[in-house]
Amino acid sequence: MKAIVMTRPGPAAEVLELRELPEPALTKPTDIKVRLRAAGINPIDTKVRARGLFYEDALPAVLGCDGAGEVVETSAEVDRFRVGDRVWFCNGGLGAEPGNYAEYTVLDQRWAAPMPASLDFETAAAGPLVLITAWGALYDRGRLQAGQTALIHAAAGGVGHVAVQLAKLRGARVIATVGSADKALLAKGWGADETIDYRNQDFVAEANALTGGQGADLVFDTVGPEVFRRSVECTAHFGDLVTLLDTGDTPLGEARMRNLRIGFELMLVPMLRKLDAARDHHVEILRACGEWIDAGKLKLHLGGVYPLAQAAAAHAAIETGRTTGKLVLRIG
Repeated sequence: MKAIVMTRPGPAAEVLELRELPEPALTKPTDIKVRLRAAGINPIDTKVRARGLFYEDALPAVLGCDGAGEVVETSAEVDRFRVGDRVWFCNGGLGAEPGNYAEYTVLDQRWAAPMPASLDFETAAAGPLVLITAWGALYDRGRLQAGQTALIHAAAGGVGHVAVQLAKLRGARVIATVGSADKALLAKGWGADETIDYRNQDFVAEANALTGGQGADLVFDTVGPEVFRRSVECTAHFGDLVTLLDTGDTPLGEARMRNLRIGFELMLVPMLRKLDAARDHHVEILRACGEWIDAGKLKLHLGGVYPLAQAAAAHAAIETGRTTGKLVLRIG
């Protein structure tokens, strides 16, 4: 089968190679073999490619956590899927198991969900990691409730664009930070009530003004330490500040004075640490989001679709920081 292989850490054009690999085989009684039709590309893929895998001695490796395709073979005890079923999932790609930049993959049926009937493979492959991440940040860590205000950073990005929609589905008011007028229009289209252009406006001052000086009940940081640090100043007292990233040496004195709950959302942890019950929850998230997608209540935005052989170009595009929504590899 054709696959994109990471040979060592480094620049995408130098370390991602298109190769022929043996097709994976079923090894466990609950395994399913999937003919991959598309693979989502996430920032974690570019970071792993640049810095190295989570596991030693895992090179060469196939990257890509997100996959969508059709079941082509099942093991003896598989009871959730049949050959021909369309599935989507977040599995592999970190070094312990092969990822989804390939024509085939094998995974336990437990970690796959039925693909939304209304989606094509490319759009479905854009969803799993960002949907699980946004759900975990807003609903599980942030405890978002109807009537609250959520400030969502980088709202036109992969996680941000679904976070806006999930917040609206929960009945929240959404303030979105974006980097351009075009991205503001996208965020408004996904349901944002107000937008802040962080390149030309002070997001702290604007968010406080929009909330009558109170700050947002929940602030969701998808950017990094400086945004996290400044977000403390526009999170309401007794509110929630949730981040996807390392906060560095951020001083937390003001966060303490505000009695903030600070949450971290790293959706890869259940896969990395084999927390199976948490992974079951991830699959339930995909099932719930799939129902909203099929009902027309939730949309996935494709910022670009690349053929498998152009994975390096897709990585380079993500690393510019100018893409919207998700980028996807079309396979076959």
